[in-house]
Amino acid sequence: LVTGMAAGIGKGIALRFAAEGATVFGTDINTVGADATVKQAAAAGTPIEALFPIDLTKPEQVRQWIDAADAKYDKADVLVNAGAIPPRIAPIGQMDFETQWRATLVGEVDLVFLACHYAWPLLEKSGKASIINFASTVAKRMNGRPGWVAHAASKGAVLSLTRALAVEGGPKGIRANTISPGLVETEATTNSPGQVIGTDREVILASLPTGRIGQPDDIALAGVYLASDEATWVTGSDFASDGGRLA
Repeated sequence: LVTGMAAGIGKGIALRFAAEGATVFGTDINTVGADATVKQAAAAGTPIEALFPIDLTKPEQVRQWIDAADAKYDKADVLVNAGAIPPRIAPIGQMDFETQWRATLVGEVDLVFLACHYAWPLLEKSGKASIINFASTVAKRMNGRPGWVAHAASKGAVLSLTRALAVEGGPKGIRANTISPGLVETEATTNSPGQVIGTDREVILASLPTGRIGQPDDIALAGVYLASDEATWVTGSDFASDGGRLA
């Protein structure tokens, strides 16, 4: 099960997991992007299936997606919560409670809870399931610019939520881990080819020991490991795939 399949990291995960032989059942609110991902996978000879559009902040719609997966597959071995609504950025003194603070938490925390909540019975049926959520380097280290309080709070919440899921899920054969991506070049972080929105590209590159900005497949490959049987003793952990930024 993969959310956020229409673009960015979610699209990279859906395509990579399918290429590695997984049966992927994805979703997104973006119909055009989700359809394009389905067509790209089919053209590559590694088809994926999906139900869209689904608004992951609406409980009844999340349940509709999970019910469709239950009817089709009867269980789920992996849940990847890659979908999210872009965070609202504003200094705390100027941040609006409803449209910026609460909207960010709904778009980055509530949708993770809802997917885990409704998918939990399917994951239990697997007996050896893996949940992969997305924290962020901002949950551990800020970037020196104001305005990220809501995003940092929400990603810190996902980090703690996932550890709680690992403890609760362990006896049921459910592992739960997070990936903390650094800056990844996606549609959401660029406004033209090769240009990172609102930042100095050279300054960013100078802060990364690897000397390059991340690509969606960098994150997807970390997800492949966490989903695999090679990670059966890994739960409650956070994996920084960040080009060395936290170092």
